[in-house]
Amino acid sequence: MPAAERLPAPGVNTTGEREELLAKGELTVVGRISGASNAVLLCTVAYGGASTDCVYKPVRGERPLWDFPDGSLARREVAAYLVSEATGWGLVPPTVLRDGPYGEGMVQQWIHSDEAAAAGGASGADGLLALVEGGEAEDGWKPVAFADIGEGRTALLVHADDPRLRRLAVLDAVINNGDRKGGHLLAAPDGRLYGIDHGVTFHVEDKLRTLLWGWAGEPLTDEARSVLAGLERQLAAGAPLATRLAELITPAELAAVRARVDRLRHTGVHPQPSGQWPSIPWPPV
Repeated sequence: MPAAERLPAPGVNTTGEREELLAKGELTVVGRISGASNAVLLCTVAYGGASTDCVYKPVRGERPLWDFPDGSLARREVAAYLVSEATGWGLVPPTVLRDGPYGEGMVQQWIHSDEAAAAGGASGADGLLALVEGGEAEDGWKPVAFADIGEGRTALLVHADDPRLRRLAVLDAVINNGDRKGGHLLAAPDGRLYGIDHGVTFHVEDKLRTLLWGWAGEPLTDEARSVLAGLERQLAAGAPLATRLAELITPAELAAVRARVDRLRHTGVHPQPSGQWPSIPWPPV
């Protein structure tokens, strides 16, 4: 991956302008990002004198999954971005569905994250995830689960009690994210936190798998309750968000999103693992 992001030219500052750049710009493939389960291509995109680096995931490069319809992951990534934008939290980088060199696919703005700041690889006070030998989470950290670290030793997986992570935990509950790994968290140089890789989302069954269980069963924040109330209105039949989502996910999946928002509003707490599905993704990073 490149050491830094090529930011759009001056004047490309709003979300709409970034979406336009991604949707209408000329895509040039730079290389393939190794280690991903599906085809992930690093590209540049240029339009109207502006350019940026981006990720392009063509539908034809998606590996079939037993529990998701073939060729649907790119659309789910775009749907996750739309819901993120509807919350006002901006937790997912600008993402569009468009044609590209290898056919239709998802195109998402590249977010530079220094290795030292990347949530999935950081530890200690400056990180968002850590393994703690000793069995107790310190102040400012939330316990998740015990992990086998070899040689008969275990350590407690913890994440920071960080409002950015807490918002992302709410978003994941809404979109039913089945794959919130540490490597899918990107801490940008400006202090913003982004979540990426949202192809395994919006299933009608409870598929929530995440490393962000630290608030499970705790009351939602006032901010989250307000956001969920607004999201419920935006998901009503005929509302612009609902109309756009209907183009990306199935009617049953859209109904399930509405049901999850309604359940979160009425319980008023962060969800807990169901016990019917592995609660932590593998591998966790």
